[in-house]
Amino acid sequence: MIAVGFQILLVIILGTSYCQIIPRIEECGLTCSQGFHCKSKPSTGIFNSFCRNSPASLSSNILKSMKLSTTMKCVPGSQCSLHLNVKGTLHLDKNIRGLEICSLSMDTQQSQCVNVRFSRKPSKKLGGQKVHVQFNCFEVNVAQHIYVTIKTIPNYCEVKLSQEYYVEDCRNNDVGKHIPVCFAGKLDYNVDRARKTISVNVSDFLQDHNYYVRLCHKRFTCEDVGSFALIKGTDSVKSTSLKYSQLLPCLCIEGWSAIPDARRTQLCPFKNDTKALWDNIAYNPATQTLAWESACPMHVTVNLCTLSKSKDQCVDLQNSSTTALEKHSLFKQVKYSRVDTHPRLCMKFTTKQGSWVRCPFAHGNFPAWKMRIAAKAEQIQVSFMSQTMAQFLVLVCNKTRLSSCNSVGTHHSVQGDSQPTTINISGEICGSEVCIQGWRTDVDYSVPLQICDIQCSLSSRSQEDDETSLRIILLTAVILILVTMMALLGHKILTVFHRKKHEGRSVAQTMRQSFSTRVKSAHSLH
Repeated sequence: MIAVGFQILLVIILGTSYCQIIPRIEECGLTCSQGFHCKSKPSTGIFNSFCRNSPASLSSNILKSMKLSTTMKCVPGSQCSLHLNVKGTLHLDKNIRGLEICSLSMDTQQSQCVNVRFSRKPSKKLGGQKVHVQFNCFEVNVAQHIYVTIKTIPNYCEVKLSQEYYVEDCRNNDVGKHIPVCFAGKLDYNVDRARKTISVNVSDFLQDHNYYVRLCHKRFTCEDVGSFALIKGTDSVKSTSLKYSQLLPCLCIEGWSAIPDARRTQLCPFKNDTKALWDNIAYNPATQTLAWESACPMHVTVNLCTLSKSKDQCVDLQNSSTTALEKHSLFKQVKYSRVDTHPRLCMKFTTKQGSWVRCPFAHGNFPAWKMRIAAKAEQIQVSFMSQTMAQFLVLVCNKTRLSSCNSVGTHHSVQGDSQPTTINISGEICGSEVCIQGWRTDVDYSVPLQICDIQCSLSSRSQEDDETSLRIILLTAVILILVTMMALLGHKILTVFHRKKHEGRSVAQTMRQSFSTRVKSAHSLH
């Protein structure tokens, strides 16, 4: 309860400081309490820097208090500025001729000092009188860390007041609205992905001043990427175009006014453009190392996985998961040593936005291996062919899930190269739930290939050639259908041809018979 109460109090205090109105002054100067006259003049602080021992009659408590605050001076038609307001109380003594007030910047080590001298009205004595002093002509910067001291003149070693002070920053609404260094500007943008350019329009910044715009990668700081532009205060159009190479989650647009210590504004609109991050994969054949490094700090889980034959899922390899935590610095590389270069070995990247799979060996530019099986009598023949010398392990298992296979205790080890290497597995192991699984054992991360649903009458089968075999069967069926249709069509044509030929012969024979009858009749008349 105490901790919760403290947190609530802290929020109230911070909220109040952000909303606090800074007191205004028309002119800066020095004032003393009623009845006293005081004058000030600039001092280098050198002549009063060495202290002396105080006289015995001088009390060490003659400087009673010091209070620091910030004031704002605004001149119509000009810019506002911040000033440090110093208040102190002094008991005057015959040994003291005045005060020295100094302000030291802890950031730049630059100091400002002023000497204050007192005089009284003729009717009053200086000794023993208490005087209040206020000086507000030290100009300060936004968020400046200051060390303030008040010393006596002459400087007595035991008589001194000192205090640290932090000037309000741009989060204070009053400061943010009126001090030019806080006018960061408003950025609007438009992306042309075809030309790889970002058009930036700037508004709400310090008028008649130049304005800088750049692209940067946000890590611990926003690191420059080389795309930089200057918008001149005299330009009528406050816009520019910046070139980019990749849209990354940490790519930001940054802008600020061309004045010293200007506040900067950032816009990082591409937090969901993670696509380019996953392509930064490299493989070293000499060390068999697969590595990935992110261009942006982010929280991502990386796995090696095996891409399914249908390419609809990638099953994680055991003991390959690693998490890269979001930090404001470059990631160390995610590395996997002794990696199988099989086309179906991939990397999976998972973030809050989803998962992405990249398969660096899928394009056939790296050595790969194949596994085939064939059923002969009561044996299963398993063969391997590899473009490099490799060691393989074969496992007979029962399929439990899509990606799981429980061993039945049959293991075989074999060495393969460019020539097919074959091993025979004895026993009746065909069936819909029985699988043959093989993988490389001479590397740390290998793709386990699995052939299931083994048919006893199988003459030759390969996991890699299933689709080819199906195409051959379909092509054979189409050819047989075409041949059958051509044979039927040919038979039909020949039938029609023979029929017409037979009909022609019958007509000719009838004509010959008619002609012969006529001849015989003529002879009988004669």
